[in-house]
Amino acid sequence: MAKSKLVKVNKKIAENVTKGFNKMSKEVVEGFNKMSDGVVAGYTKIEDKFVDQYLTQDGESVEEAKKRLKKEEQERKDKDNKK
Repeated sequence: MAKSKLVKVNKKIAENVTKGFNKMSKEVVEGFNKMSDGVVAGYTKIEDKFVDQYLTQDGESVEEAKKRLKKEEQERKDKDNKK
C-alpha cells in the first residue's frame, strides 16, 4: 500500500514539474521571438534608410536597389569563381 502511494505522489509531482516546464519554455520562446522580430525590424528599417540615402540610383526604389545590389554581388562572386 505504501509503495502505491509513493508511486502516485511521484507521478503527480512529475506531471506538475512537466506542466511548469512546458509553460515556462513556451513563455521563453515567445519572448525570444518577440525580441528577435523587434531586432530584425529595427535592422531592416536602418538598412532601408541607408540604401535609400546612399545606394539608390535616379528613380530607383529601395527594393529595386536591393535587388540590383544582390545581382551585382552575385555577378562579382561568379566572376571570382571563374578565376
